[in-house]
Amino acid sequence: MSISAGVAAIASALLALFPYRVELAVGAILFITLANLRGVRESATIFTLPTYAYITCIGILVALGVASLLGFGPEPHPVRYEPPAPSEPLTLFLILRAFAAGSTTLTGIEAISNGLPAFKPPEAENARTTLLVMGAILIGLFSGVTLLSYHFHLVPSDRETITSQLARTLVGNSFLYYVVQAATALILFLAANTAFADFPRLAYFLARDRFLPRQFRFQGERLAFSTGIITLGLLTSILVIARRANVSALIPLYAVGVFTAFTLSQSGMVVHWWRQAHGSVRQLQWHSFLMNAGGALTTGVVTLVILITKFRHGAWLIVIIMPILIGMMLGIHRHYLSVAQQLRVAPEEARRQLRLVPRRNVAIVPISSLNRASLLALNYARAIADDVTAVHVATEPESGELLQQRWREAGLNVPLIIVESPYRELLGPLVAVIEKLHREKGTPLITVVIPEFVPAHWWERVLHTQTAWRLRQALADLSDIVITTVPYHLKE
Repeated sequence: MSISAGVAAIASALLALFPYRVELAVGAILFITLANLRGVRESATIFTLPTYAYITCIGILVALGVASLLGFGPEPHPVRYEPPAPSEPLTLFLILRAFAAGSTTLTGIEAISNGLPAFKPPEAENARTTLLVMGAILIGLFSGVTLLSYHFHLVPSDRETITSQLARTLVGNSFLYYVVQAATALILFLAANTAFADFPRLAYFLARDRFLPRQFRFQGERLAFSTGIITLGLLTSILVIARRANVSALIPLYAVGVFTAFTLSQSGMVVHWWRQAHGSVRQLQWHSFLMNAGGALTTGVVTLVILITKFRHGAWLIVIIMPILIGMMLGIHRHYLSVAQQLRVAPEEARRQLRLVPRRNVAIVPISSLNRASLLALNYARAIADDVTAVHVATEPESGELLQQRWREAGLNVPLIIVESPYRELLGPLVAVIEKLHREKGTPLITVVIPEFVPAHWWERVLHTQTAWRLRQALADLSDIVITTVPYHLKE
């Protein structure tokens, strides 16, 4: 919605671009996606200037408008659009629709609480100060624009935004007008950037708890959650194209989702304070409890109003999509629990299964953890080789230590090499250590035995990272290396 609103600001200033709103919106999404893929620090730097530019520009407009309202400001240049014909009488239902639409303009400041870890120490104090400043700026600018729009009789139009009409009324088609429109477009693109900062982090938490595919846990070399960023960019582009970058068509989809999230988060905090007090009214932190309860009640009412008033205008789509997403996440969770259960192995069983067998040549077994799939691969390697080495690339420090501990507990007599990867790269360090061992062993051929578990259903493969396939592709160009895959088939 922010992207489409930003494009509307550009099209208001340059009417020739009005037919190309969808293309401009997709281009803006691509830019924001690439900026976030470069990392948090770079994307924050890119969007700092538009924030101050927008606050300054709208502040100047409000000051000029108030001065004109008091009779000593600039002479206004009236912008007149014919108001649309009344489509329905002024009823409580119409007022509720306006209330629902207006409530969405107050969203966005919650990004501060979501992005608390990104603040400098002390994080809580800096976030609290930023939130207060943002609230004061929001109240001032929003109230000023609303007052001046009413005073100058500005009418919403599909061809021009209210901000554009207000700017042209106060400063005409001067240079300042185009500066205001540019700052407005950029700040709206910045508003969209909050989703690119928060959604990948949320997707990481869901993937960590096994409710989304594991790919969402991985961070690129710049420590950005690349999978979440790219996924959000693709889905946003599809939605903008489907809705033709029309802000009015996107508001119902946005409003229901965002206020449902607000209501659930506030309700969750109410439950948190109650549990912390162990159900005792006497120990309850009443200030926090009542604050979150009031927030849950307020946002819950807004959610209900939006759902009823905007149901025919697109809110029904969210009502359908939400249960589907929840069902999909529960299905993913069940799958991962099933995989973990089938791969889990006790140290005693590991010692029993890794039996001594005749060995003939050199083999390397890359493993991610000590599980049934890796044990099967190690067993096979010992059957075909008289020199077997297990290799683990530790993309996180604790993974190598945990594997070494389990290796010692199981009493496995297979050498284990732990390769530290501070930049969380997997394939590069793994290929490098395989080439190094190949040179040190001095054998004409070396066998790389790759463990791989095969899900019970073909469609479940998209939930896994396909590391075995990627490793085969990386080793395919190396000479004198035999690649063997040992599949472990999971059951229904």
